Parts: sequence; structure tokens; C-alpha cells
Amino acid sequence: MRLQLGYVPLTDAAVLIAAVEGGFTRAEGLAVDLVAEPSWATLRDKLALGLLDGAHMLAPLALASHLGLSGPPARLIAPAALARNGNAVALSRALWRALAPASDALADVAGALGRVAEARAAEGRPLTLATVHPFSSHTYQWRHLLERGGSSLAAVRLVVVPPPRTVEALGSGQIDGICVGAPWGSIAVEAGVGRIAALGGAIAPGCPEKVLALSHEMEERAVPLLRALRRAARWCGARQNRAELAALLGAPRHLGVDPALIARGLSGALRLDPEGPLTAVPDHLVLGEAELTPDPAALSWLLDEMAAAGQIAPSAAAREAGRALYRPDLLAAA
Repeated sequence: MRLQLGYVPLTDAAVLIAAVEGGFTRAEGLAVDLVAEPSWATLRDKLALGLLDGAHMLAPLALASHLGLSGPPARLIAPAALARNGNAVALSRALWRALAPASDALADVAGALGRVAEARAAEGRPLTLATVHPFSSHTYQWRHLLERGGSSLAAVRLVVVPPPRTVEALGSGQIDGICVGAPWGSIAVEAGVGRIAALGGAIAPGCPEKVLALSHEMEERAVPLLRALRRAARWCGARQNRAELAALLGAPRHLGVDPALIARGLSGALRLDPEGPLTAVPDHLVLGEAELTPDPAALSWLLDEMAAAGQIAPSAAAREAGRALYRPDLLAAA
């Protein structure tokens, strides 16, 4: 059986990439083509139109696509989660200087960002902040961060920038800040164009991040793929494999970035400021077999966040339809 599986170049695509590159899918009799997509919108459309059999996908986007809220309607299942945490809010160095927070504590950063956002909005030149897709934990983390600081998304200009383009957009001044998955926040810091102001795991701990989304037609054929994914997740979660995993992800055919930078993110050693020391963030990005089971309770969080963002009207019908997306029973069968 030959499958086309898509991903966006991010560290949390590790389990899917390792399942194929590490021979785990081949051991299950699967021939898999990995397809790197430039944006979440492109990946969403290809999955919905049958050009991909499955994909590493934003959990909120998988739900939105499944509910017919984003792109072509698609009947999807999400039998596995792929990682926990990994997002970072990186601000331009000019904006960070303007914030001048009393400390790196989340409350101080949020308060300073809220004050600057409100002041800039009142002057008619709102901050331009980027998310990776409207239906993403990144969008919801921006909302939580701004509201914690006494502001809101209404005070800023929120735009979409695909993860691989975020560093360029920040460096050119097109945006003032980005909430993005690893390793792109760290790359912005290393490039000297950004400063990590807050981590997604601190803003909204444990929020649903990426899932393996499959077309509904894959349900009867999913178990071999999920067996391979389980073995790959076990391998990715082992500390002794981090250097090899970082080299695999950093290869030009995947992320095309310095493996040492990926390895630091995997170990939870982040540089927040271009001139600053490494900071220990043990749960910055968590991979492993324990992270694979999709939690149906997460659907309630996703639907609540969509409602708060004005993307969906709360309804029992939406919750019932959403429940058909997460399929932990298929992972258990693997």
C-alpha cells in the first residue's frame, strides 16, 4: 500500500518523519511518500481533495476542516496526537525594547504587551502580529496573552504567515511578532531578528497542538500506519536518539536548518535573547509514545476557543460532529 503523507516543516512533525525515514512504515508493509507543504492552507486543501492520504496537522484546523469551517469540506479522523507544546511568541527586537517588561515573567510580559498594543491602536498604527493559521492554537495563545495584559485581538492586526516564512517576515519588519512552532522562534533569535517573549506551554498549558489527520477512507487501513507511528514515537522520545533525530529533521529535504538548534529545542535548552544565555525549559516540546493518544476532552477546549474567537457558534451539533474526529480506539487497536 502506497500512501502520500504531508507535513509542514516543524520539529513536531518528528514522529511522522521518523516513522518513514526510520523504516517503521516499511516494516509494516507500507510505502510512504512524505510531502513537505509550504503552508497549512495548502496542506488542508490537498488532504480535503484526496491528494494526500493523511498529514501532520494543526488540531484546530483538522477540526475546522472536518466541520466544514475551513477550506473544502472533508471527512477526517484523527487517531493520534503527535506532540505537546512547542510554540513560542517571538517579537521584533524593536518591539521588545518598547515593551521593556519588568521581568521575563509571563504576567510582566503580557502587561507590557497589552499596554503597547492599546497605545498603538489608539494612535491608529496597531501592532501587526502573525499567526500560522486562523484555526490554530497559535491564534488562541495570542488571544490569551493579550487578554492577560488587558488588551485583545481587536487592538492588533492579526495576519497569517506560514511557519517557514516567519523569520524573514520578522526580519524585514513586515510583522512585529509571531506565535510559531519550533524551531522557528529559536531561528529568529539566532538570526538576531527576534526575542522570545513567551512560550505557548506557559500561555495555555496542555492545549491540543498537532494531530495525525487521515481521510475518513483510511479508517480501515490505519492500523499498520499507527503501529509504525507508535514505534517511531517511542524512538523519538528516547533521550539517546535526540542527536540522530535532530540531524534527520535538519536535513535539507525536511526543515533545512541547523541540527544543533533543533537538538537544543528537543532538550529544552532555549536562547530567549540573541545576547542571552541558554534557559532550561524542560517541557518546551514533548515527544514520545505517551503523547500519542488523542484526548477527546481536548475537543471541548478547541470548540470553546473557536467560539471565543468568533469562528463558530456553540452548539450541541458541533460537539457531536467533532466527537467523530478523535479516534483513540484506532490507536489502541495498533
